[in-house]
This record gives sequence, structure tokens and C-alpha cells, in this order.
Amino acid sequence: MTWMVVGAGGMLGTELVRRLRGRGRDVVALTRADLDVRDAAAVRDALRRHRPDAVVNCAAWTAVDDAEAHEDAALAVNGDAVRTLAAACGDVDATLVHISTDYVFDGRADRPYPEDAPPAPVSAYGRTKLAGERAVLDTGRGYVVRTAWLYGAHGPNFVRTMTRLAAERDTVEVVDDQRGQPTWTGDLAEQVIALVGSGAPPGVYHGTNAGETTWYGLAREVFALLGLDPDRVRPTTTDRFPRPAPRPAYSVLGHDRWTRVGLKPMRDWREALHAAWPSLS
Repeated sequence: MTWMVVGAGGMLGTELVRRLRGRGRDVVALTRADLDVRDAAAVRDALRRHRPDAVVNCAAWTAVDDAEAHEDAALAVNGDAVRTLAAACGDVDATLVHISTDYVFDGRADRPYPEDAPPAPVSAYGRTKLAGERAVLDTGRGYVVRTAWLYGAHGPNFVRTMTRLAAERDTVEVVDDQRGQPTWTGDLAEQVIALVGSGAPPGVYHGTNAGETTWYGLAREVFALLGLDPDRVRPTTTDRFPRPAPRPAYSVLGHDRWTRVGLKPMRDWREALHAAWPSLS
């Protein structure tokens, strides 16, 4: 079986390629320099040349705030390019796994969003990612895996930022009014591999670690793992840090579909963070 990872230079893509190759799998790893997903002819040519069995799309415009001012540019990557990739996968009979986001929801819920909850994005980033989801789902054959609050060993992320700030500052203020699920790229990579291997029905799956916390709660856990006093982390509110794009106040995703298709959902976020820690510190 041949895998193709598009966006292979990013945080998740790098981890997925590493784990696939560690299993001895045949992997075509395409970074942004290797393949501009906005170039429809190049995308179709790459699929025809390599003829992968499974394609994982980790390429995305992830600059959430910049998308507010450049929605068309974000849509070209997060929506239009995904439609091209989905069609190219159909041409070579490849299974597509598209990585999406919690930002397709408005963040106003008070209980985990199920996989079939109606999307209602409130930011340009969320709208463009929803366009990509629909491009995949319209084919009736691909997987959409929504994730959130990703961290890992490759690339910048909140956990690494807190580790740096812990060495630079006596105290750190972190928002305590946004709830979500910190998710380790290592666990998400394993879940994607399991999903493709399972032959589960196409559709939407939620790829986040279980449980929930706030950014403040996650920061305290990071300080504790560093052997530092978690009380050095001080709670604050989102309105203290105004940003161009609204942040969902509640980004907790439900995982019922994994169980329904016979796959185990991802473990609790604290357990995952402790397992990931040797690769992060």
C-alpha cells in the first residue's frame, strides 16, 4: 500500500510520515516546496505519477487571523485546492483523508459537538475549512477528520510556547474561558492510520484527545511537567487579548462515531500529554 502525505512538512504531516515509515510503509511525502496544492495541474500530475492508495491532506492555510483579511487566498488553499485533490483521488481510486478543524462550529455549545452537528463557522478560517470539508464529502468516498488544539514535536505550538515562557517569565497570563481538547500529533497520526486500515465508512470523524480543559488548564499541566509551580500561570479572559478572528469559546468534539465503526477513540488529553512529553521537552 502506498501512502501520499500532502503538507508533509507541517507539524502533523511530519509526524505521520515518521510513523508510517517506521512501519515500513511506502510513503510519498510532499511538502509545500514539492507541491503547491493551488496548482490543479500539478496536483493531478502528482496523483497520476505516484498512484497512491491513500492520500492524507495536511496542507492548509492555518493563519487564522490573516484569513480574516485574505479570505479568498485562504479559500484557495482550504477549499478550492481540496476539491481538486478530492477529484484527483477519485481519478486514481485513492482514499482521501482530509484534516479539518473545530472552527467549523460557532463555539457556543455547552456539550461536545457530535460528528453530525450542523456547522456554523464564525470566522473566515472556519468558512474556508468548511468549504474543504464539503468538497470531500460531496464525493461520497473520503474521510474528514476534524482536530483541534494540536501540539507536537515538529513546529510551533502552545505547549512549546508555554515551555519557552516558563523559562523567560515569572508568571504567565493564559485565557481560562476557552474550552477544548489538547491533541497530540502522535495520537492523531495513529488514529488516521487506523482509520484508513479499518475500511470504515466515509464521512466525518473527530480526531481529538478525550476530555476537556482550558488553555489555562493546559498551561498549568505544562508547568507541572516542567517541575515548576503551576500557580505561576494566572487565569485571564479572551477579551484581554483581542484578535481579528473570533476564537470559539467551546471547542469540545464528541467521538461517538469511532465506537460505532469499531474503532477506539483517542485517549484522555492528560495521558497523551504525559506520553508525548519526552519528545517535547
